[in-house]
Amino acid sequence: MKYLTLVWIVIGTLGFTNASMAKSLPTTKADRVGMSAERLDRITQMTQQYVDEGRVAGVITMVARNGKLVHFEAVGNKGTEDPRPLQKNDLFRIYSMTKPITATAAMQLYEQGKFHMNDPVHKFIPEFKDLTVLNERGEQVPVRNHMTMQQLLSHTTGLSYGFDPQNDPVDKLYVDANLWEQEDLDAFTKVVAKLPLKFEPGSAWHYSIAVDVTGAVIERISGQSFEEYLKEKIFDPLGMDDTFFQLPADKKARFLPNHYWDYQNNKLLAMDTELLVRTGALLPGASEKSAMFNFDEVSLYSGGGGLISTAMDYLKFAEMMRNGGELGGVRILGEKTVKYMAKNHLTASITSSDMGESPVSILGERDLGAGFGLGFGVVADTVKTGVLGSNGEFSWGGAAGTVFWIDPVEEMVVVGMIQLMGSPWNLRSDLKVAVYQAITDSYE
Repeated sequence: MKYLTLVWIVIGTLGFTNASMAKSLPTTKADRVGMSAERLDRITQMTQQYVDEGRVAGVITMVARNGKLVHFEAVGNKGTEDPRPLQKNDLFRIYSMTKPITATAAMQLYEQGKFHMNDPVHKFIPEFKDLTVLNERGEQVPVRNHMTMQQLLSHTTGLSYGFDPQNDPVDKLYVDANLWEQEDLDAFTKVVAKLPLKFEPGSAWHYSIAVDVTGAVIERISGQSFEEYLKEKIFDPLGMDDTFFQLPADKKARFLPNHYWDYQNNKLLAMDTELLVRTGALLPGASEKSAMFNFDEVSLYSGGGGLISTAMDYLKFAEMMRNGGELGGVRILGEKTVKYMAKNHLTASITSSDMGESPVSILGERDLGAGFGLGFGVVADTVKTGVLGSNGEFSWGGAAGTVFWIDPVEEMVVVGMIQLMGSPWNLRSDLKVAVYQAITDSYE
């Protein structure tokens, strides 16, 4: 069974003078921040070609440097069945780009001394005290080491996603457990606690529901629902008025359709929820009422993939991180905390397991010049990745093709938004080349 690889596209960051100035972020001429306006136009030429060739319906790209927006373009249409022009404030399923936001929320609590990295997760979720792992004989045996908060934030827990139920016995149990049908995060964690881990905590890297569990930890520590916490501590302070788990009725007209590539007929098609469920392209075993499928009545707040957002809102979040945790006079995290999150937390003894996403899956290969921090993929060696960039970039993407990256060397943020499940295109690499070739004054 094919399971989804994350598509990465680059999204630009911008700075603004006041968090209340959500709709009027500062722009500047490209040459004032060491970039070429003429060369930046190649981004639009590239995305327009993608649209003209029928590979995507529409694309939004943003680039910011030194906190100033130098590129913000929307090309194409809202969908294959909606010929209206794509608008810059249209709403996207950002899926796994929810994860860095969840990690940021957790690190706010870390800064307040609410937990230590080596704390066992069961300190906050007692249901996790007696976890088991599936051994080579297919037996569920007690774990030798308790899962820690650092492992939870770095995808080294032994948890899974259920992407490969046909071949992996743990993933089969995940699908049978109907995780995404649970009412809320409390019910979710109770079910997860009964499932075996794929491997001993801390021994491998495997993309998983760990970030959803992190959301549950945030609820237990803060005493708030995860939705309320994000709104109060991140979205409202940053002016992210278009980011939410549940789609407001008055904003439904801006919510874009999703798409998939029809290999049999070699064309782009709209993907309705029924098709997404039937194919298991997002979460095998889920139904139309599951989290991340139903955005009208949400009670299970998925920290791993449940948010809807706009390109501009996500740019604000990314720029805050590039700027050391502060934006418009509002501090979300300390600068040292941001730098800690963006370090590679995978030791030499930790390797990717054989299933799931890897930090470099966007390039179609594993463990080539990349690592993983706390909530972000990290580039350790751009030469090994085989595409333009900077060592120290941190980023992530979403299942429907959304992507962002933060480049602390070039003081740049890039955001790219599409709605295409399992994209077969190398759009992220094309975007990276188009962005970096526009730099005329490199800080490296």
